[in-house]
Parts: sequence; C-alpha cells; structure tokens
Amino acid sequence: MARTRIAVITGAASGIGRALAIELARRGADLALSDIDGPGLELVAETCRAVGVRVHDEVLDVSDRAQVVAHAAAVTEHLGAPALVIANAGIAASGTVLDQAPEDVRRVIEVDLFGVIHTCQAFLPLLRDGGGGRLVTVSSVFGLVAAPKQSAYNAAKFGVRGYTESLRQELGLAGIPVTVSCVHPGAVRTAIARSALYAPDEDGETLMRFLDRMAWTSPTRAARIILRGAAGDRARILIGTDARLMELTARIGGAAYTDLVSRSWPGRWIFGATGR
Repeated sequence: MARTRIAVITGAASGIGRALAIELARRGADLALSDIDGPGLELVAETCRAVGVRVHDEVLDVSDRAQVVAHAAAVTEHLGAPALVIANAGIAASGTVLDQAPEDVRRVIEVDLFGVIHTCQAFLPLLRDGGGGRLVTVSSVFGLVAAPKQSAYNAAKFGVRGYTESLRQELGLAGIPVTVSCVHPGAVRTAIARSALYAPDEDGETLMRFLDRMAWTSPTRAARIILRGAAGDRARILIGTDARLMELTARIGGAAYTDLVSRSWPGRWIFGATGR
C-alpha cells in the first residue's frame, strides 16, 4: 500500500482502531486519532508519536454531531486534508428485545450508526475537496447476519452496511474520486465484549470467555486486512473465516438463514438465547 499522508481513525484507543493507528504510523502516515477513552487514546497517540509521525488526538463522542464536525475542522487546522478516514468507533450490546433497557438500545444506535453517519458527513467534503481519498466504515459480521440477543447491535451494523453501500453508489454515479469500503469483522481479539452493554439477566462473563476462545484473528492482522482492502477499493472487507462463512450462509440461504443460525447459535445453549 502506498503511503497515506494523513489518516483519521475514530475509536482509536483500543482494539482494531489502536492496531490501525500503530500500523499506519509505522507506514509513515500522520494521524488524527479520537476516542471517548481519553487515557487509552493518549497512550496510543504517544506510541505513534514515538515513531516520528505527527499526531492530533482528541477525546470525542461520535454520537454528538457537533463534536465530530468540530473534530474535522481541528484535523484540517492541525494536519491538513485527510487522505484516509476510518469510522471505527463502536460499542456492543447483548440482551433480548424484552430485556434490553431502551437507553442501551439508543446508545448503541447513536454510537454505532449515527457515529458513522456523522463521521462520513463531516469528513467526506474534505476527502472530495482534497482530490480524492478513501473512506472506510466498520460494520460487523452482525451487519451480514442477525443473531439472537443482538437486535440493537444488528440494527446498527446492518444500518452501517446499508448506509455505506448507498454512499458508494452515490459517489460512483457522481464521479467523485473517493473510494468507500465497509468492513465486517468476525471475532477479533479485542475488549469490545468487556465494554459492552448487557441486559440485567445476561451472563456477560460467560459471553466474554466464549468470545475469547473464538477470537482467532489479532487486531494487527485485522488492521492489515482493512488497509489492503481499502487500497484495493474493496466494497466489502471480510475479516476472519467466521465472517466469510456467515456471508456465505446469508447469500446461499436467503431469508431462511435466520432459522439455520438460531438452531446452531451457541447462545441457544450457553446464553439461554431461546428465551424463557
């Protein structure tokens, strides 16, 4: 991948966002990093500065449109026009539709979906006016298939997928030289399950242990797959064998995949996903 001059990453304090920041710094990119976790963000920023690149870091709640717009202006002021924008910030949630608190559902939608929308709307004009670039959104394997107890997360991540695919079509029709890719990670070794929102009766510890066993892909490998896919103008970037299998299941099974997933889903016997 050719050197990216300036890259923007939301959700950069941990997991895939942190790995993207470190990998891009290693490749010589100047970075605009943001996250709601200030201490974690500062650690990543210092790691990247130690490589010798410029870093603008900012505590940011992507669900707040005004904050994101102000962040875009600050990035331009401190670094210049970005060539790569990665809308990575997100949170997870688990619980049945009947048990999830409405405020948790709203928070997931605001961060995971509206956070992506705000980031795209704030930074797309900078990419366009700078003569082109790459825009990457991060959905999930749960933006490809639905699963028990993931209704809020599914709603947000399916929304990210639809929004991104529509945006890619619009830019292509308008002849705007900005490539758009949507990332669908499977299980990656991150702390997302530890910071997830759980319904009162959810066994979060069991879920975290299960996901730790299933997460075969490292954040570093995920970051490299994302950057390679974005450089190749891939519309859909799948991370992990599980993501590829889930996409195939949805493609072949059509609407019937939902019954197949619900019968085979580990939550059926680990998390009581069959309900009460």
